Amino acid sequence: MQQRNHPLSKLPALILAVIFAFLNASCSITPITPEDYLKSKPGSREQEAGAKEIISVILEPEGSNKISGSDNLAISPGNGSSNENIKPLTIGVIPTQSFKEQQQMIQPLDEYLEKNLETEVNFQVASDYKQVVKWLVDGKIDMAYVTAVSYLEALEAGADIEPLVAPINKFTGRPWYRAAIIVEANSNIQTLQQLRGKRFGFVNKYSTSGYLVPFAAFAKLGINPEQEFKQTAYLGTHSKALAALENGDVDAVATNISYYLKQQKMGKLKAEDFRVIWESPPIPPSLIVVSQKLSTDIRKKIKISFLNAPEGIEDIYGGESAGYTSVGNAQYTRIKALRANLELKAEVAQ
Repeated sequence: MQQRNHPLSKLPALILAVIFAFLNASCSITPITPEDYLKSKPGSREQEAGAKEIISVILEPEGSNKISGSDNLAISPGNGSSNENIKPLTIGVIPTQSFKEQQQMIQPLDEYLEKNLETEVNFQVASDYKQVVKWLVDGKIDMAYVTAVSYLEALEAGADIEPLVAPINKFTGRPWYRAAIIVEANSNIQTLQQLRGKRFGFVNKYSTSGYLVPFAAFAKLGINPEQEFKQTAYLGTHSKALAALENGDVDAVATNISYYLKQQKMGKLKAEDFRVIWESPPIPPSLIVVSQKLSTDIRKKIKISFLNAPEGIEDIYGGESAGYTSVGNAQYTRIKALRANLELKAEVAQ
């Protein structure tokens, strides 16, 4: 069988060095609990010196305030639009856990938005990440909860959308999170290099923490998952990925620290049963996007509702959140550059 060249082999060494300076942060952290994480100040968990540099060069997640200073959230006066009624809204949601669990998490936010916006709000949980992207491209939904990669996929495929807000991570107090690679506690795997010849589980190719960032880390080490792992599985959601690890179907999985800690807090995982062997520096968050077919004033009203959401409403991605903050396209340009340099293109557009 002919071996395909890894897409990164075409890139200048300097570009690779800049893009992946942090992604080779191979570490052993045993175990991580929500309490441990809360004791760690934001920015103090970088595992290698290159981690801090890449935050400003490539990913640079920004913002922690509920309302950005650049936002103009005033409703247009004098034309009646300030009293514009909002038609029923349809919000697509990427699947992150079981349908029943996600529906339970959605309900409080659904009730809050309907009361605050004085309109019907319908959440639709997709069968997979790709379906949400297709809904956005086809104009079948007004808004969506998406990953950074899914947002960029939708834009590349022609969706008429813009970023609205993103959840603030409760454990960091910032609108960013970290990808992680996790093994069972009794595994002899200590580093990314030792994953060669093992069974590995990604979430899916639309996932930032469950695919893109770990994939880039492997690429920096010259590891081609499809060729060098005994098995490469795409498990669909973060919950299915962790379940596969717990059931012994794979030797390691890609996920994110926020979701991993939330599962521990819910009693679904025991910290002593698992071990994090690699953790990324901060990466831009998943976000809520809105169709630009909605009027400017309606988009502002929706944004204000999210920014004013009370504490305690769960982040329906499955992580612990502390409200929402404004985000813009600029926060995701570096993820876009990373995808371009990895030569990853929108599958929906293909």
